Amino acid sequence: MHFGCLSLEGFQSVPLRTVFVTVLLSCLMLPLLRIVGLRAFSMASESYTSGTHSAAFVTCPNEQVAKDLARGMVEKKLAACVNIVPKIMSIYEWQGKIEEDNEVLLMIKTRSSKVSALAEYVRSNHPYEVAEVISLPIDQGNPPYLKWLGDVVSE
Repeated sequence: MHFGCLSLEGFQSVPLRTVFVTVLLSCLMLPLLRIVGLRAFSMASESYTSGTHSAAFVTCPNEQVAKDLARGMVEKKLAACVNIVPKIMSIYEWQGKIEEDNEVLLMIKTRSSKVSALAEYVRSNHPYEVAEVISLPIDQGNPPYLKWLGDVVSE
């Protein structure tokens, strides 16, 4: 049996349906494999050292304090981005009493090397007697985002 230049004489033992399905699936999978390959190459070509950047968290009494602190952090290059999460409820012990307050949460993305300066900025500009500033190292993430973060907040 001949199909144009293709001779199937050597494929006597392979059913034509199997050959057709294999070729069809290969053609359908090619775009998906290309996308996966390009993404893997992109991620592999941009290396990231775990812990270079950190996510820090600060609670504030209201949105105005949160906005002022966030803007100052970004302007002073202490953070690349600050998300303001409104309306959180905090329950904590303070001076021997259980307190319950509505607060606003700042989620701050920065370099780990800037966390001390960030904490000092918060202590100097926050209305609380003891302001929360905690940070966690970023282990992994989207390489282009982490590159941008590092570009915005330089060493």
